[in-house]
Amino acid sequence: MPSIKIFNQSGTQTGTLDLEESVFGAEYNEALIHQVIVAQRNNARQGTKCTLTRREVRGGGIKPWRQKETGRARQGSIRAPQWVKGGVVFAPKPRDFSQKINKQMKRNALVSALSAKVADEDMIVLDALKIANAKTKEMATVLKAFDLDKRVLVVTGEIDTAVVRASNNLKNVKVIPASEINVYDLVANAKCLITVEAVEKLREAYKA
Repeated sequence: MPSIKIFNQSGTQTGTLDLEESVFGAEYNEALIHQVIVAQRNNARQGTKCTLTRREVRGGGIKPWRQKETGRARQGSIRAPQWVKGGVVFAPKPRDFSQKINKQMKRNALVSALSAKVADEDMIVLDALKIANAKTKEMATVLKAFDLDKRVLVVTGEIDTAVVRASNNLKNVKVIPASEINVYDLVANAKCLITVEAVEKLREAYKA
């Protein structure tokens, strides 16, 4: 069973925490993580871009001039693609980019990503995270205590508006509750700052 140190906001160790083997000690599966991230990113795409082909552009029903003896190139419609305000060749149309990933694959990928963070010592567990005045300076002080100058994912047990507000102006910090944790955010951020409460929620939600 893996264990991890627990710190307070000042960066002082206050104890250790035994982690669930099936959640934080799983084997790393890079291929599965990649597959789930690709699906997650594709599912976030709107796929709503749309332009008109020549048949959909209004007007252009009559030939602009006769075929021969005008000295100009032959034209069949003023809504052909080469005309200003004409249709678009191979116009992009709305489409569905979504990919289906079953629950077990999502669970295994997330567990694998969490385990990698623990194994690489990129996960820092706090006994609690309290930002009294929701000030950026307060959150910056917490990060400085752990020398966190790279991209950081902060995971709280519940939605904490004070922590969110205090982190809004910190470009390398993203705050989410444990219920919204996902593979992409874990991989995209170098470090994970997580509370004991959030760890317990993840253990309950994903233990085998």
